[in-house]
Amino acid sequence: MQTLHVVSLTLLCVLAVNAQSIGSGKCPQPPVQQSFDPTKYVGRWYEIMKIPSPFQLGECCQATYTLSDGIVLVRNDELLADGTVSFIDGTAKIVDPSEPAKLEVSFFENAPPGPYWVLATDYDNYTLVYGCTETSDLSFVEYSWILSRTRTLPKETITELLDILESNNINTAIFTETDQSPDLCSSMP
Repeated sequence: MQTLHVVSLTLLCVLAVNAQSIGSGKCPQPPVQQSFDPTKYVGRWYEIMKIPSPFQLGECCQATYTLSDGIVLVRNDELLADGTVSFIDGTAKIVDPSEPAKLEVSFFENAPPGPYWVLATDYDNYTLVYGCTETSDLSFVEYSWILSRTRTLPKETITELLDILESNNINTAIFTETDQSPDLCSSMP
């Protein structure tokens, strides 16, 4: 039993170094977008803000979603500090048809999928995405993104979306803005 506690503590320490938002207890369960329609969601989204994560290192981040036989194909692009564009392809699937806004996204064949919950979207301007994974009975790691159909989003909209997270006990103080300036992002696809 002591070995299990040591392993759990070690895992928690590793996650603390590699992820920016670790909480104690169980994942928050915020409500998701009602009547979510994946066909309206497809297309390009630009990252405006996020909880920093170890797998996103660049700026000008953008996600492009397409539908294929009921599966959402995902392509995430970012501009790295050395000027190269990095990308990763993945898939997202609706877990339960009665809650289509709760998707699971996979980027690696043998890795478990991660939650991708659409908490709010108007399909044309903004979307608020949240994901949380419990690492044990004692802790969780969470991610969140505010995305827009354009490289900017009105501050009032950002505040409204952050308020949704805060009202569900999700820490927004750790969010960072993504640089989407036209000069920097001109080499993006």
